[in-house]
Amino acid sequence: MKYVIIIALVLVLAWSVQRVARRARRGGGCCGEHEASLGRIRVRDRNRAHYPYEITLNIGGMTCENCARRVENALNALDGVWASVDLSGHTARVRAKTEPDRQALSEAVRGAGYVVLT
Repeated sequence: MKYVIIIALVLVLAWSVQRVARRARRGGGCCGEHEASLGRIRVRDRNRAHYPYEITLNIGGMTCENCARRVENALNALDGVWASVDLSGHTARVRAKTEPDRQALSEAVRGAGYVVLT
């Protein structure tokens, strides 16, 4: 009887490990559990001197790194913008080459599925 219980526990443990590994390969996260992990949109011009304007946006709705990556990618897809997102602070630090258009930034964040809080 002892061996049956041990074998059952080993099988349950193996099943659990396999399930976690499968989820990790597919992406994971609350908003992308069944999608591949998102790639990062990299800004080509990373010279801070070229970005004289800076604004911090408070972002609502982010709960995981996948969420933060979506917001960062949405902002970095805009021309002349270099953004980095802080998940723990629920903020996006946005550098811009020209005066930032808060409405355009908000629309980009909204298009990614999140909201800019006032």
